[in-house]
Amino acid sequence: MGLAEVLATHRVVVTVGSGGVGKTTTAAALALHAASQGRKVLCLTIDPARRLANSLGLDEMTVDEQRVPAELFERHGLRADGELYAMMLDTKRTFDALVAQYASSPEVRDRILGNRIYSYVAGSLAGTQEYMAMEKLHAVRQNPRWDLIVLDTPPTSNALDFLDAPERLVDAIDSPAIRWFLQAFEGAGKMSFSLVGKGAAFLLRSLGKFTGTGFLEQVAEFVTGINDLFGGFRDRAAEVSGALRSPEVAFVVVTSPAPLAIQEALFFSERLREAGMRRDAVVLNGVHALLPEPQGTTAELEAELRRVEPGLDAARAIDRMRRALEDERLRGVADRIEADVLRSKVGADAVFVQVPALEEDVHDLRALARVAGFLVA
Repeated sequence: MGLAEVLATHRVVVTVGSGGVGKTTTAAALALHAASQGRKVLCLTIDPARRLANSLGLDEMTVDEQRVPAELFERHGLRADGELYAMMLDTKRTFDALVAQYASSPEVRDRILGNRIYSYVAGSLAGTQEYMAMEKLHAVRQNPRWDLIVLDTPPTSNALDFLDAPERLVDAIDSPAIRWFLQAFEGAGKMSFSLVGKGAAFLLRSLGKFTGTGFLEQVAEFVTGINDLFGGFRDRAAEVSGALRSPEVAFVVVTSPAPLAIQEALFFSERLREAGMRRDAVVLNGVHALLPEPQGTTAELEAELRRVEPGLDAARAIDRMRRALEDERLRGVADRIEADVLRSKVGADAVFVQVPALEEDVHDLRALARVAGFLVA
């Protein structure tokens, strides 16, 4: 089985890995290939580089789905049998939708959405982006219009940030600190120091001197509102976590030949296995070619260079070219050693794909299709 088969036999493909290894480009290239095969594909990205939008023929990535124009495929000589759409995750909008879904009343919903502490938490709390990426994936997965969804996950060097996001969100909502704050806040929305011990009341009053009682009430109002959502959030988090283990979901681990990146990929791969999630493929991006030694003697090469470039110092130029070639060959050898190590540790239960280092960045649909060609070859 190759990556083409992985795409053809799954409805959801999730690319995972650390930052800077070409994960977003890999996700977009896989989506492009599937669309060229006649499928309706959504590529959901997380904070993509502007050049990725340009490579898809879009002015910019937005939080609303955009179709890649069919004529753009034709202009580059590519097949356009299916449809390709792209959109960017909006963490706060996704969180807002969850609040609206699980709030016990419109009043509770509006109180949470208008809370200043919520506005900060929804966009900045550690782990929120990872969970909301999974939540958005689960939401679009339930839409039958998509034949394939390709998700580019947030860049991370710690697999726990991604795999445990649903459980950690529930733990945060149901933490001892949250329960403690609830004891000090009445339904009327005022701090009640009489409901807590003397030490706690002293702490709250002291904090109020620095932050203002209004700030504490904002915190308490947020805590009360989140607690109102707890049952729905807990059930939803369990649903999202279970969906990631569905047979229709495939995980593609993306890395580069850098030793540290490979170690992170192996760690991530092992965590996927431990969490009961499918590691269907490993992509090694940016592998340098093992270039051959030049034919001919140094004298012959210098003579040829003088013929095509009479003004150059041929001896010096050939010497510099030889050194550059040697550096490139050493990188090629090193990349092959790392690739062999990775392949041996991945084993035969996952597809292993190498993508060569390209001469230039991916900046248009043709270049993206070229990457796809290496991925599914």
